[in-house]
Amino acid sequence: MVEKRSLFFVALLISAMQLKAQQVKSAGLKDYYKKYFPIGVAVSAGDLKDPGEVALILSQFNSLTPENAMKMGPIHPEENRYNWRDADSIVAFAQLHGLKVRGHNLCWHSQTPRWLFKDSIGNLVSKEVLLKRLKDHITTVVNRYKGKLYAWDVVNEAIDDDSTKFLRNSLWYQICGPDFIAKAFEYAHAADPDAVLFYNDYNTERPEKRERVYRLLKQLVDAGVPINAVGIQAHWSLNEPDQKELVETIKKFSSLGLKVQVTELDVSIYPWEKNMRKRQPGETDALTPELEQKQMEKYAEVFKVFRQYRDVITGVTFWNISDKHTWLDNYPVPGRKNYPLLFDQNLQPKKAYWKVVDFK
Repeated sequence: MVEKRSLFFVALLISAMQLKAQQVKSAGLKDYYKKYFPIGVAVSAGDLKDPGEVALILSQFNSLTPENAMKMGPIHPEENRYNWRDADSIVAFAQLHGLKVRGHNLCWHSQTPRWLFKDSIGNLVSKEVLLKRLKDHITTVVNRYKGKLYAWDVVNEAIDDDSTKFLRNSLWYQICGPDFIAKAFEYAHAADPDAVLFYNDYNTERPEKRERVYRLLKQLVDAGVPINAVGIQAHWSLNEPDQKELVETIKKFSSLGLKVQVTELDVSIYPWEKNMRKRQPGETDALTPELEQKQMEKYAEVFKVFRQYRDVITGVTFWNISDKHTWLDNYPVPGRKNYPLLFDQNLQPKKAYWKVVDFK
């Protein structure tokens, strides 16, 4: 009798696993969240050549963000040369399959070509020259994809990492002062008045940085700058943010009349670190059952908040497709593997996936 009962429960377990496998094929994140907000993913042109990753993208997501292809360095490497190939291929793929596209990004201190800031003999250009180059770049890029992209990350990460400072001391700031931020939004709006324009940043849930980001956003809104929304990057970990910090951030930013998107979501199994370092003795990179459980709980917690604030959250985008390849591999520790997403290295759903879609 005991043996028959055990076999019965084994059969039930197998049946449940088969049902879950079928659900992945028939319904994806985009379907579970259809009444809430689009679910996006950051991709490269290379991802779209992999049949397995293409199948996963089309089954799970309804929005794409070019991970690197539209950043200023890759798309505009020389003053009189644009490299449209990868960005064009991502947009064409999205149009073919009816996916939304977010543009990322138009103005950033990183991945910016050096020519932009220098004259012919290597000296820093004037404010007037730099703003003209910024305008030309934004106008050209936004016009090319006008009507094909619904949103742009216009300015990325302008707030300093140092809590005692306000704006990052980038070459943009050194040459133009704070004016480049408002000008970037003005140029983007002029090129495509229908596009939703975002300011995008990380660690926005930490109270001290949240206040500085809010200060910038309020300045822009009060000045009538055409900013529509704020992007919470959401490069998180098992340790942060807590639910209270996340809720307060969403409420504070949306109080300005801005929509909110989670633009670059991943949940690292390691605590957040910014600076590169060597692997420590005894440091491993395994996704243990304990870490997987904690990751599942963190994903469940943040998606519960997202659903609660669906009146202001207009999209959630994961930064990379699966644990097979993520930007956190080798960062900030060379040789270390990270497992920050909902799909494993074999493109299969992890426990966290089922927790994210298990709601009424």
